[in-house]
Amino acid sequence: MENNIKNVKVVVADPSAMGLFGLAMVTLVASSQKLGWTSGTSLVIPWAIFLGAFAQIYASIIDAKHNNTFGMTAFGGYGFFWLGVASTWLIQAGFFGEALQASADPKQLGFAFLGYLIFTAFMTVGAMETHKVLFAIFCLIDLLFIGLTLSSFGIMYDFSHGLAAWSELGIALLSFYGAAAAVLNVHFGKILLPVGKPFGIFK
Repeated sequence: MENNIKNVKVVVADPSAMGLFGLAMVTLVASSQKLGWTSGTSLVIPWAIFLGAFAQIYASIIDAKHNNTFGMTAFGGYGFFWLGVASTWLIQAGFFGEALQASADPKQLGFAFLGYLIFTAFMTVGAMETHKVLFAIFCLIDLLFIGLTLSSFGIMYDFSHGLAAWSELGIALLSFYGAAAAVLNVHFGKILLPVGKPFGIFK
């Protein structure tokens, strides 16, 4: 008796545009608060959850189907980061009770941001072999986490807070461009928005 084995290939679209759009939206809204253009975090939380978290986690899952370890790790890592940030803001606002709010130590955030700085540093190396726009985004994320880490520990607060705020705005603008390039270049089948070739150092 013969066993006929068929391999079925499931084609899924590149999720980069969705992931970058989610990153762009949440960093645009969050940077407006850091820069003092808006106040409070209440209306940043929905964008952190649905765009910063869910859109990037969705992109991570699709990249896993593409066998793209870098994309899966990047979008997943930052997607879960925004879930953590949203939860932090809810704790600080007293959503989970006054006891949890009162016992919150901002320095613990500093260690979380330090961990993400380490994560972003080695992911920046990987971004060098994707394209130059993504590499620039990761460089700005490095600066963002340097600023967030220092400000959480109260080190050069005015400078580090400003560094985080302006870096985050830069991430938003570049991510919008990257998302647009990922959509339009594929949609029209030609390079409308150049993103730059990989550096080619490691490959």
